[in-house]
Amino acid sequence: MIPSPEQMLSKLIRLNTVNPPGNEFKVARYLQEIFTTAGVSSEIIEGEKGRANFIARIGSGTKKLLFLSHADVVPAGDDWDFDPFGGEIAAGMVFGRGALDCKGLLAPQAYAFLKLARDAAALNGTLIFAATADEEKGGLHGVQYLLKNCPEKIRADFAVNEGGEGPRRVNGRQIYFIQVGEKGTAWSKLQATGHSCHGSVPALGDNAVLKMARALVALGDYRPEIKFIPEVRFLLEELLRVKGLVEPLSEANVDQLLDKFRERSFAESLRAMTRMTVSPNTVAGGSKTNIVPDACTANVDIRILPGQDQNYVLDAINSCIGEGITMEIGNFVAPTFSSAKTDPYRLLVSTTQKLAGEGVPCLPHISTGATDSRYLREAGIPAYGIGHMAPEADPELGATIHGRNERIDIASLHFRAEFLKALAKGYLS
Repeated sequence: MIPSPEQMLSKLIRLNTVNPPGNEFKVARYLQEIFTTAGVSSEIIEGEKGRANFIARIGSGTKKLLFLSHADVVPAGDDWDFDPFGGEIAAGMVFGRGALDCKGLLAPQAYAFLKLARDAAALNGTLIFAATADEEKGGLHGVQYLLKNCPEKIRADFAVNEGGEGPRRVNGRQIYFIQVGEKGTAWSKLQATGHSCHGSVPALGDNAVLKMARALVALGDYRPEIKFIPEVRFLLEELLRVKGLVEPLSEANVDQLLDKFRERSFAESLRAMTRMTVSPNTVAGGSKTNIVPDACTANVDIRILPGQDQNYVLDAINSCIGEGITMEIGNFVAPTFSSAKTDPYRLLVSTTQKLAGEGVPCLPHISTGATDSRYLREAGIPAYGIGHMAPEADPELGATIHGRNERIDIASLHFRAEFLKALAKGYLS
C-alpha cells in the first residue's frame, strides 16, 4: 500500500532535517522503506556522514526524466501557532516546516513515482527520482556532490524541480508559472578606510563610517538599468494583457505598470526580474564611541540577470559609490537559464493546462533566488521549476515559505502528484 501524498508529507515533516546539521539520512531511510515495500530498488549516497541523497529509477530506454527535490529544511524559528515538526493533518491541510519548501514537492514526486512504478513497462524511457541533501546551504553534500562523483546517477534529458512561482489570480483568471532560469549572485564587500583620532576632535581624523554612509545612501538611490530577457518580456506582456492593460510595455513604463498589480510581493518579484538588484544588508565599523573609525565594511547582496557578469557589476557599483570605497566580489554565481523554446517546456505547459483547464495561461519566469537547478544547468541538464497548486488553493500560503506557520493544502499535493504522473507518461510513453 503506497502512502498518500499527505501521509508521506506528514511523516517527512516529523523527520527533523533542519540544515545545519541536515541529517537527511532520516528521510533517505524512510523513503527506502516505502520504496522497498513497493518493490522498487533504490540507493542512498552520502556526500558526508548523515548527509544522504536518495535515488531510485524505473523504466528503461534512451529518454530520461528527473524528478528532483531536497530533503533539508531551514530552521523554524519561534512564534508558530502549531508544532513546526508535528506534521499535523487537519482541515484539509498539512502543517509544518517543509510543507512547501521542499517536502511538499518531495512527497508528490515520490507518490507519483511509486504509482508509475506499478506499470513501468509502459514507460519508453527512464524516470529518475532524487531527494537530495544540503540545498538550503548550497548543495555541497547534495546535487554538487552527485554531479562531481556520480553524475550518471541523475543525468537526464531534463529535470523538474522546485522554484516555480505559485499560481496567481489576475483579473479573475488563474495563471500558472514555470521557472526557466535563476538570477545569479554577486555578493560583494565594500571597504572604506580613513584615519582615526580622538572622538572629541573629529576634524583631526578621517571618518570611514561617514564615507561608507555616503556610499550606502548612493546605493539606496541607485536605479539599475532595466533589461527584458525575451521570456520575461513575454511574461509581463501576457500578464498585462490578462489584466486588461493595453499600454505597450517599455523600459520607461514598466514600473508604472507593475505598480498596478495589487499584490505587492508579486509586483516586486516581477520588478526584480527586470533588473539587477542591490541591497546593502550588513555594516560594521568603529570600535569605541570616543574613537573616530579608520575602517568600515558593508556587505551587499547583488543579484544579476542572464547576460550580466562580474565586470558589469563592478562597473555599475563603482560608478555609483564614487571614490574612497573599494569593492570586492566575494561570492559570484552566474545566472542560469533553460530555454522555453523546447519540447520539454511545451510539455510542461500542455500538462499543466490538461489538469488546470484548457486555455489557462502558463507562463515562463526567472527566479530571484536560487535552487539546485543552477547546478544541473551548469552540467548541461535543462531544469524547470514548478510551484503548482490546486486551482482553489489560497495564494497566501506561499508567504509561509521560510516563514512561520508553513503549510500546504492536501488538494495541492494531489494536484502536484497528478501533474507529475501525467508529465512522466507524456514524455516517457
